[in-house]
Amino acid sequence: MHDLVIFDCDGVLVDSETMTNQCLIDNLARYGLELGLEDALGFFVGGTMTGVMKKARELGADLHDNWIDEIYGEIYARLRAGCPVIEGVPDLLDRLDMHGTPFCVASNGHEAKMEITLGQNGLWPRFNDRMFSAHVHGIAKPDPGLFQLAALHFGAQTPVVVEDSPSGVTAAIRAGMRCLAYAAHSDGAELRDLGAEVFHHMNDVPELLAL
Repeated sequence: MHDLVIFDCDGVLVDSETMTNQCLIDNLARYGLELGLEDALGFFVGGTMTGVMKKARELGADLHDNWIDEIYGEIYARLRAGCPVIEGVPDLLDRLDMHGTPFCVASNGHEAKMEITLGQNGLWPRFNDRMFSAHVHGIAKPDPGLFQLAALHFGAQTPVVVEDSPSGVTAAIRAGMRCLAYAAHSDGAELRDLGAEVFHHMNDVPELLAL
C-alpha cells in the first residue's frame, strides 16, 4: 500500500499540454521556427521553459532574451480561456481521501500556471498547500530531487508517482519510486521502456493502487 501519491500537473491533472504546445507553435512560428504539434510535444513536454527556449534556439528560433516572459503571458492567457480537468481525476482524488492516502503535485511548471489551470476545475483547494514546483525549489525533472522532497515532506516510505512525460518518469525511476504513466493518446511504449507502468484512463488507477 502506498503512503503518498505524487501527481504531475500538466497532462495528468489537467488537459493543458496540447493547448500549451499549440501556443508555443504559434509563437515560435513568429521567430522562424515552424513545428507541428507532434514535434512540439516530442521536444517540449515535461521540460522547463528555460529548456524549451534552449531547444527552440538549437532548432533555429531567433528568440530574444525576454522570450520566457513573453511566452508565459501568451500561455497563461490561453489557459485562462479554458483548461479542462482530465476525466476521472476528481473521482480518483475522492477515492484517495476516502482511503486516507495523502496526495500532492510536483511539477516543472510555475505555481502561477497551476493556479490558473487547477483553479478552473475546483482542484486548487485540494493542492495549494501541497504543491512542489521546480520554480520554487530550484529542482527540475528529470532530476529526482523534486519527488524526493515531496516524499520527505510527507514522511512517505512508499510513494508512487503519476506522470505522463519521459522526464517525469525518469525522475521517478531515479528516485526509486514506482511510476504510473498516463498515456491518453498513445501506447506509452517510450514511457514503459523507461520503467513505468502504463495506463490509459484515470479510472484504471484505483485498481493499480489497490484502493
